[in-house]
Amino acid sequence: MADNKLLPKLSQNLLEILNDEEYYDVTIEVGNDPHVKIFRSHMVILYYRSPYLKRILSTNKKKNDGTLAHIKLPEIVPEIFPIILRYIYGGRFSLEEYDTSNIIKILDAASKLSLQELINYLQSYLIEKKANWIEQNFDLIYQKTFWFRSFKMIIFK
Repeated sequence: MADNKLLPKLSQNLLEILNDEEYYDVTIEVGNDPHVKIFRSHMVILYYRSPYLKRILSTNKKKNDGTLAHIKLPEIVPEIFPIILRYIYGGRFSLEEYDTSNIIKILDAASKLSLQELINYLQSYLIEKKANWIEQNFDLIYQKTFWFRSFKMIIFK
């Protein structure tokens, strides 16, 4: 029996933890005023899934007095962050649900959080399935490469 047949259940359980309102230990404030949203999460999962969040959490640990750790991510769009959290927790991502402009926003957030596996997956999809869109929006993609080194796969393919 292949070990990977057990992964869907693990993924489902981790997604259930994401939705648990009781045992979170970190809050994440996403977006800029007036478009700010607070998300509840779990430090240990964020710590091991995102190198960027690992750096933040290393200096922003939960206090012994019960105070929760709090992270601010003003540069990430609040509507995109639940998609990122579902990927972080469950390792699942379905591109059929999103239009290309949202995929670019997801790629942008993934790059900011150093989610290299997701970055590579999204770039490969865009290169293979959305080449015309990339050509039509080349200026946007080219500008992003200056901000995020991880976007370069799209430019140099």
